[in-house]
Amino acid sequence: MSGLVGKVCTKCKRRLQLASFAADKNRRDGLQVRCRECVAEYGAMHYRRRREALGKTVREKVDFPPGHKLCRTCGEAKPHSEWHRNATSSDGLSTRCKACRAVQSRAGHLKRQYGMTEAERDAMIKAQFGICPICLEPGPRHVDHDHDTGKVRGVLCFSCNAALGQFKDRPDVLRRAAEYLEGNVWKPILEAPGVYRLPS
Repeated sequence: MSGLVGKVCTKCKRRLQLASFAADKNRRDGLQVRCRECVAEYGAMHYRRRREALGKTVREKVDFPPGHKLCRTCGEAKPHSEWHRNATSSDGLSTRCKACRAVQSRAGHLKRQYGMTEAERDAMIKAQFGICPICLEPGPRHVDHDHDTGKVRGVLCFSCNAALGQFKDRPDVLRRAAEYLEGNVWKPILEAPGVYRLPS
């Protein structure tokens, strides 16, 4: 018997892989005695009883294929590969699917970084007629802001936003870059070792 792999759940009596059991530091093997599935079922039963005792509605259990989980945010049953791991949950998976988490993470980033909502960003894009104000290409998605003041200037495409960062937001450098591209190369005049004067 010692050569058998895994652990037997005390509720369903199945021998399962160790990953099927949540952590329990009070146990000798560091794992709960019931598998995640049985723990979830037990918790759901008690949750239903508590809700019914309080006179509250209980969400009906939705049947979905094995290896799938229902995302309460988008309402879709998705395969386990579409979920992040969460060792503290009863089924070992996150409460939201990866796609919903990504959407909420982007919204959280906008609020933390720029103090704006997705609706405010979308309104700004609409005010720009849906184009990048620099290259005039459609579909800008990257919020541009002044690194000194933190003030949002607009929404740019990836390339233009990256270019401003590479030019360190310096208008004088950008003007010289435009002159350079137009064939008017500025030739600095050496006044002293390491000291140059640009022609006016």
